Amino acid sequence: MAILFEVVTPLGCKIRTTKEYWHYLVEKKHPYMMNREATVINVLKYPDEIRKSLVDPPIHLYYQRMDRLYCVVAKHQTSSEGFLVTAYPADKVKEGETIWKK
Repeated sequence: MAILFEVVTPLGCKIRTTKEYWHYLVEKKHPYMMNREATVINVLKYPDEIRKSLVDPPIHLYYQRMDRLYCVVAKHQTSSEGFLVTAYPADKVKEGETIWKK
């Protein structure tokens, strides 16, 4: 599978996604994110805040306010590797342990 992008976050974790998964994400789950790969990359590189999921600790939620608030969800498999789970415009920051803040 062809990698669409790999981004190193402020936590030093490289998050990746494939072209195939990105197409699934924007066609089935969050059509609003179509053609917003640059937004996702920017949120991962320069988040305002990173939270760890209360329910599933390897899940990290990256938030950044641009034209609106965006949330990019990634699963950290190790401290240095992970993958994109989903990305969407958010109404508010979800509960979770804040582990990094701008």
